[in-house]
Amino acid sequence: MTPPLRIALIGAGNMGQQHYRHLKTLSEAVLCAVADPGPQAAALAAQWGVAHYSEHRPMLEQVRPDAVIVANPNNQHVGTALDCLAAGVPVLLEKPVGVDLDEVRELVAAVKRSGVPVLVGHHRRHNPLIVRARELLRNGALGRLTTVTALFQLRKPDRYFEIPWRREPGAGMLLTNLIHDLDLLRHLCGEVHSVQAISANTVRGFANADSVAVLLQFADGALGTLTGSDAVAAPWSWELAAGENPAYPQQAEQPCYLLAGTAGALSIPQLKHWHYAADQLDAGWHEPLLAQQQACTAGDALRLQLEHFLQVVRGEVEPLVSAEDAARTLALVEAIGAAAASGRACTPVSVEG
Repeated sequence: MTPPLRIALIGAGNMGQQHYRHLKTLSEAVLCAVADPGPQAAALAAQWGVAHYSEHRPMLEQVRPDAVIVANPNNQHVGTALDCLAAGVPVLLEKPVGVDLDEVRELVAAVKRSGVPVLVGHHRRHNPLIVRARELLRNGALGRLTTVTALFQLRKPDRYFEIPWRREPGAGMLLTNLIHDLDLLRHLCGEVHSVQAISANTVRGFANADSVAVLLQFADGALGTLTGSDAVAAPWSWELAAGENPAYPQQAEQPCYLLAGTAGALSIPQLKHWHYAADQLDAGWHEPLLAQQQACTAGDALRLQLEHFLQVVRGEVEPLVSAEDAARTLALVEAIGAAAASGRACTPVSVEG
């Protein structure tokens, strides 16, 4: 019988604890250590029955885990992952892959040089809803994709911003929240050729935007919009519609992505497929559209991501979201920030250049 993989956790905050909640239910892996300088980490490690380290480097040297989950602060992601690669340890790296594209290029180069795999935690790609939506698109159910509408509209309460870093530059919904939506748009619809954007902070007046409107031109010609605000009383977002995280009350009937093509349309997360009858060769707005509910198996995206990571560690599959892939999402985020600041259309820069 193959012994379980020994997984270490770097970062025992909210996301680290969510990863452990799933890890402890898997027979193929076991937590072996926790590295986190925070005051709660030692108590959690004791509760979980593993060794605690204030720093991750001594943990890597002494414990020698089979793999590591990195869930520490965003600005430490790349440096921590580089240390793990130097030790030859595969990494599940929480999103964002980094906070600056230049540092992420260094990580991409290190992955190629070392051959040690990194899976970046854009976990929504593992959600069965997204898996099924991508199958429909790849199978031509919508014909030629033409327009994309994405919505992130909800209200974060004032208490959310009592934590100082959430009010400061570099935080905000673009890097914290919309990066998820942009990653899914890339995954479903392809690369983005150029963006235009307008942002505002007029509701709260913090250093980061509370509202943004983005125009996207995809490489294959489709056009899209992403409208986001974390300061509105509205139900249109993945968080509130998908039911992925039980912390949020689900608005199951409300869409967050609307994809339309020459042969049909799709609402997500409902997976409702709109199309004309097959025998209506030149149907248009005078004929009724048919609505077909697509079936989808249930599954927890974080757990499915962790199961995928174990396959990556064992060398059975390539990472669904590599460091290079995640870097392209970060490049898109940076392009939107530049477009909003300059008032000009911007093209995401090359990950390699």
